[in-house]
Amino acid sequence: MGGPESGGEGRPEARADGYGSLPAVPYPSPPSPEPSTPAAVPARTHRWGLGAFVLVELVFVGVTALLGNVLLAPALAAGTPPGGLLAVLLAVPTVCAAGTALLITRVRGNGPRRDLGLVWAPQDLLLGLAFGLGGLFLTAIAGAVYLRLVGPEASSAVGDLFNGIRAGPAVAVAVFVIVVLLVPVCEEIVYRGLLWGAVERLGAGRWIAFGVTTVMFALAHFELTRTPLLLIIGIPIGLARAVTGRLLAGIVAHQVNNLLPGLALMLGLLGVIPLH
Repeated sequence: MGGPESGGEGRPEARADGYGSLPAVPYPSPPSPEPSTPAAVPARTHRWGLGAFVLVELVFVGVTALLGNVLLAPALAAGTPPGGLLAVLLAVPTVCAAGTALLITRVRGNGPRRDLGLVWAPQDLLLGLAFGLGGLFLTAIAGAVYLRLVGPEASSAVGDLFNGIRAGPAVAVAVFVIVVLLVPVCEEIVYRGLLWGAVERLGAGRWIAFGVTTVMFALAHFELTRTPLLLIIGIPIGLARAVTGRLLAGIVAHQVNNLLPGLALMLGLLGVIPLH
């Protein structure tokens, strides 16, 4: 065999820089690409529509009629009904209607969070306050015009119901809580929640849903002379729902709007101011 300085077979050739060439090392294969993350599954369309809203309205009317015949009629026959009974008549039908709407979203949909937008969002609280305060200003102007057109006999169904009734502080505060806090939540679930979703399911956009729910909200109070005023009241509430896409802002705006009527009812039951 040749010496260390002589070339020989089997010896790697010397490189110009004095280092011998290294054996070829194969490069590792590039890692296989990660399996692509599947696209987010779109929200399943709920299986309820306008029929669900009709059912909820029938529940409201049916419970109202039942309580009226079973509780209110005997109380009226005996004299002036107690304020606590009227508070029950005010709260129970709307709670039953909203509860039915929530149950429908559970049984026939994806639940109230997804189907109705019934979720907590701090920014919606602020937006609801803004829309509610703007609605109070708008309602004050519309109310003044309404009183001027209709005259001193202008009243509301709730005002007529409680007219002449007196109650203690506990009942008066309970009525205030029902009118200002409870009723707006229930009505928004039914109108800007269930009915809104039913209209959108037909392929209509949010502004069509806004228009339909605002009109139905006004008509559902069954107060023909106050319908134009109720339309105006419903505009900022519906706008809060349309802008955010959720219920909370509309609920808060509705609660702010009901603040003055609730306060008037409470003071009227206490005998501080007259109710008409």
